[in-house]
Amino acid sequence: MTFLNFFISGISLGSIYAIIALGYTMVYGIAKMLNFAHGDVIMVGAYVCFYAVFRFHLPALAGVALAMGVCTLLGVVVEKLAYKPLRQAPSLAVLITAIGVSYFLQNTALLLWTSNPKVFPSVVGHGAVKLFGGRLSISHVTIVTIASCLVIMTALSWFVGRTRMGKAMRACSEDKGAALLMGINVNAAISLTFAIGSGLAAVAGVLLCSAYPTLMPTTGSLPGIKAFTAAVFGGIGSIPGAFLGGLLLGVIEIFAKAYISTQLSDAVVFAVLIVVLLVKPAGLLGRQAQEKV
Repeated sequence: MTFLNFFISGISLGSIYAIIALGYTMVYGIAKMLNFAHGDVIMVGAYVCFYAVFRFHLPALAGVALAMGVCTLLGVVVEKLAYKPLRQAPSLAVLITAIGVSYFLQNTALLLWTSNPKVFPSVVGHGAVKLFGGRLSISHVTIVTIASCLVIMTALSWFVGRTRMGKAMRACSEDKGAALLMGINVNAAISLTFAIGSGLAAVAGVLLCSAYPTLMPTTGSLPGIKAFTAAVFGGIGSIPGAFLGGLLLGVIEIFAKAYISTQLSDAVVFAVLIVVLLVKPAGLLGRQAQEKV
């Protein structure tokens, strides 16, 4: 039962990483950009939900919806102001800009909400489902987190694979120039990608702070890095890869904390990533890019 409890905790944490990683992998897959400010969008979403629900007493669903709306708008604004002018720029320029946007969001949060940690009460409640005579306990937060991840993954796969805009986004991923010649609005497709990724980051921020109830301006930094690791682990640019990478990363981290060391758990996670990339450089479900000459 102890092993099963750890496994379920790992799946729950991995589900949060998977939701965040979906934002990374969509932006990279379509815009070929690494948005390292994505982790700080998580923090913004958590703060918006915190103040909406626990200071202004809005219903939990309304608070989550408001957080998603704010983060969606934030994602579009960041893309228009920071990343759109750099579409043809070298990768290093985009990377430096992303780090700058990350620090800007963190310091803005510091000015608005101070550095004092806030206790984030769970928007789901503190109940639990007990099985096998109470030996296995699954919290409501864990159930909602895993269910949310499955629903988001299914809906996103359907959207990208079956809808007109999803097909346009895939066309932009393959060849932006050809997509433009076929009449596809490339700018709208990229903006929509940032909007979806940022909206998902808000959901992940609320679920993360509900499970680990501390909120501060740096809350999204480490989960953002780990989610990026999960996206690379599964194969960046692949939606199923982000899902698989997030789940595996969460399980590995929880088992490393339980059976090895809480101090070394992050080192174990990144060591596993290095081993996987040595064996399969494109990630578990990634495709090796072919250079055209």
